[in-house]
Amino acid sequence: MSNRLFRPAVLIPVYNHEHAIAATLMDVLEYKLDVLLVDDGSTEQCRHVLASLADKYKDRVSLLILNQNGGKGHAVKSGLNVLETKGYTHALQVDADGQHNLTDIPQFIMEGKKAASALIAGYPVYDSSISKGRLYGRYLTHVWVWINTLSFTIKDSMCGFRLYPILQFNRLLETAPCGNRMDFDPEVIVRWLWVGGAIKHIPTQVNYPSDGVSHFLLYKDNALISWMHTRLFFGMLRRLPTLIRRQLRQTFGGQHGK
Repeated sequence: MSNRLFRPAVLIPVYNHEHAIAATLMDVLEYKLDVLLVDDGSTEQCRHVLASLADKYKDRVSLLILNQNGGKGHAVKSGLNVLETKGYTHALQVDADGQHNLTDIPQFIMEGKKAASALIAGYPVYDSSISKGRLYGRYLTHVWVWINTLSFTIKDSMCGFRLYPILQFNRLLETAPCGNRMDFDPEVIVRWLWVGGAIKHIPTQVNYPSDGVSHFLLYKDNALISWMHTRLFFGMLRRLPTLIRRQLRQTFGGQHGK
């Protein structure tokens, strides 16, 4: 993909983040990028805030309204489809709650220009705000991701700070829809690696505000993530010969190139 055609936009899925979204949007707009807010079936209060922001910054901000809450993954997929129809080439996914270090946006954009067909994925550097339970839970998911890809290529599978090449991911999602909730982020990056997609990681500071709103449903989302890992494990078994051959090429090809 030629850099002359590089046209990124920011994609922010929003579900009842009426107290955080304005500050997050202000920080994003500092970087002169167009923004798509995806209202994932929020309450009237949040919907009013989003409509006001979209109207106030209508030269840079558009709003996609989903009438029912479908989950973060569904919101991201819906946003990617809309951005493709609008002619954007890349979508920088940012969480609405302010946990991402948005001063890293220029680095994501720079890396996207250099590797336009790659997924640019945030690799979290946590401060003391992360709980031990959340940290251990994420590590367990990472272990399963390493098993299901037979590699350590994916450094983090759950960070939602990512720059997607839109066309390639929309085509991937047509054949591999992936989960619609918190299972989306880890599943889509595994399936991207399975089809030979390139991944570039960027370390980025992540914090969890003490007054932040989490929409992680303990039983439902853990069940969905467990089913995702099971689904991916059997998918890995079907792809085992291909994955082993790829790993051998990378290992011995790299040694020959030294």
